Amino acid sequence: MDLFTPRFKEKALHPYFVRLIKESKYAPVREVIAEWAKGMEHRKGEMIKFIDEFQLSFNSSLWELYLNKAFKDLGFEIDYSKESPDFCLTSKNGQVINVEAVTTNNAQNRDKAYYERDVVSESSQQEMGEFLDEATIKLLGVIRDKKKLFTGEDPKEHPYSSLEHVKKKPFVIAVAPFDNHLSFTQNNMAINRVLFGINPPRQNHFGEIIQDKVQYVEKKNGTKLDLGIFTNDSYKEISAVIFSTTGMFGKAIVESKIDAMIRATKYRQFSLKQFRANKRKNTLGKSEKRISATHDIISLRYAIGDIVGGSDMHFCHTSEWRESHVDGLHVYYNPFAEVPLDRKLLNTMQITQNSYDTKANHSIQIHHDGCLVSRQVYTNDEQ
Repeated sequence: MDLFTPRFKEKALHPYFVRLIKESKYAPVREVIAEWAKGMEHRKGEMIKFIDEFQLSFNSSLWELYLNKAFKDLGFEIDYSKESPDFCLTSKNGQVINVEAVTTNNAQNRDKAYYERDVVSESSQQEMGEFLDEATIKLLGVIRDKKKLFTGEDPKEHPYSSLEHVKKKPFVIAVAPFDNHLSFTQNNMAINRVLFGINPPRQNHFGEIIQDKVQYVEKKNGTKLDLGIFTNDSYKEISAVIFSTTGMFGKAIVESKIDAMIRATKYRQFSLKQFRANKRKNTLGKSEKRISATHDIISLRYAIGDIVGGSDMHFCHTSEWRESHVDGLHVYYNPFAEVPLDRKLLNTMQITQNSYDTKANHSIQIHHDGCLVSRQVYTNDEQ
């Protein structure tokens, strides 16, 4: 599949695509993306349409390319003969899963000026609360739309639920946010609101880390949208949601190892006994460490009962950074799903596992030590 030979005039092409094909330093990135695409040339009747979308819109197609490689790395066979949903997967033990990929997008997605803005200056001008509400609304909207495709509520499409390879099989939505520059930094804040109805963690006056519940988000016209769609049976058709803010252009740059700088945060967790075993090395609170002239780590550690949690924020060159292709993925299981997803199929140390305890009425989020929380990449053109 020839992704990189332009099929349109340059002014119509997406800014990231233009950068990929015109700047020689991105040649290794093109090789990485071409590797991600292997097998997708067999998609029934969709190859040219997909190439066009990659060149014109970029982000949504890149997400599908990322997922194609991710599912292979996780041991799935992909049946490219099925036109929809996007991925028909078969696990090593023969279980079939259908996955529909979707992204949230900015109205200025094709505008070159949008991608030249400074993320830091934008974040200082825009209140996080406003961004979080907008991100929540967009994620909820695309998940709702895919549910309608499944059930047939959208009369424009043939319902996925009527397809023989979909019936009585888990139906999963894989979503990535591209709607704002801040989307790459927010980890799982917005999706937690959408699926579990919980706000980002905060520290109360006792020093405890808590997450407040949030019932709805309000649109600018005053309409209130219910949140916590996995805390009831309103989305029972969806078995699970796969989510990531790291399976994007930055992932391809990291894997290519071209000259760039990384800012990445990894979750850390230890038993209190394990942590105390090395008092000279391990201290609570904030600490900084220089690994090399181009690699600094800012660490945060806090005690919660018999566990010490926290994070390591790395600032380093791509040559000093390691992450797997699936690092940064989250999977959210719907406890009300009519067809549940087997939790063994997507359970690796790099993938965060999220579920909801319906009896205790609270979320269960399993972040393994070393899980990638967020990662930004900076080349000399600030991509």
